[in-house]
Amino acid sequence: MNKYYWDDKLEYLTRTRDLYYNDDYLEFLVKSVWKIDKPVSMVDYGCGYGYLGLKLLPLLPHGSSYTGIDMGEQLIRNAEELFQNLPYQSRFIQADINTINLEEEYDIALCHAFLLHVNDPIHILQSMISRVKDGGKIICFEPHWISTMSSYYINNEDQSKLIPLGFLQKLYEQDTKRDGKDGNIGIKLPIYLSELGVKGVQCRVSDKVNFLDSNDDTNLKLYESLKMDGFGEVPGEETEFINRLMERGATFSEAKNQYDSQLYLSKLFSPSSSLTYAPNMKITFGTVKK
Repeated sequence: MNKYYWDDKLEYLTRTRDLYYNDDYLEFLVKSVWKIDKPVSMVDYGCGYGYLGLKLLPLLPHGSSYTGIDMGEQLIRNAEELFQNLPYQSRFIQADINTINLEEEYDIALCHAFLLHVNDPIHILQSMISRVKDGGKIICFEPHWISTMSSYYINNEDQSKLIPLGFLQKLYEQDTKRDGKDGNIGIKLPIYLSELGVKGVQCRVSDKVNFLDSNDDTNLKLYESLKMDGFGEVPGEETEFINRLMERGATFSEAKNQYDSQLYLSKLFSPSSSLTYAPNMKITFGTVKK
């Protein structure tokens, strides 16, 4: 049996989650937008190491509970270790979310940066909705890659020199048509949830704008998190890079231009860079009526 890809990515997951939200914004969502004023039960699809539980449980009324589901054996083990000494009701289930058959119903079904990795996100959404009590909520934190790619500014450089947005938009669309995995799913979820019968659908955007300040020598942690998240990544050997993009539907010219842009950005980005970056995660939610 092949090792689950994300079981080896704990450091990446723990080092990059803080790029997305300020804690006060999550508190605002819980108390002022979702208006959760009594204990709730939550189930998290693709929970990883339990990130959403760690963030939300301290903000929720006492007595709230969290169930995390993930395929990764090591991720579930890490989550259990993280939660074992915390004062929250929690449990973790190692299972394939595509096939798991949960019997319980919950007040809230959640996911975070999970649907973009699955071949059939509609099936997962249907499963999530089916596990929500009448009047409960479904809440999805998912990316909108093309929006993210447009939200960098570094060292007074023209962004068009660094990020070929038109090409990347077409590339992402072709990827989705090929295998169903959709890095832009965040912007589509309001439509998907409404079509699946969810009521009162709304969508917010993550609030955090990361600022790497060249005049602040304490920014190394942020720089390292950004590098781990892939910003300024070295593209590798040119021919292999170009061939991979051409296999995904790019022309040679488009692939070469992308290589040159990414190589230039990798050389430009350093701990002494000045950078602003807004991830623009989309937070879509609504009420399940049965």
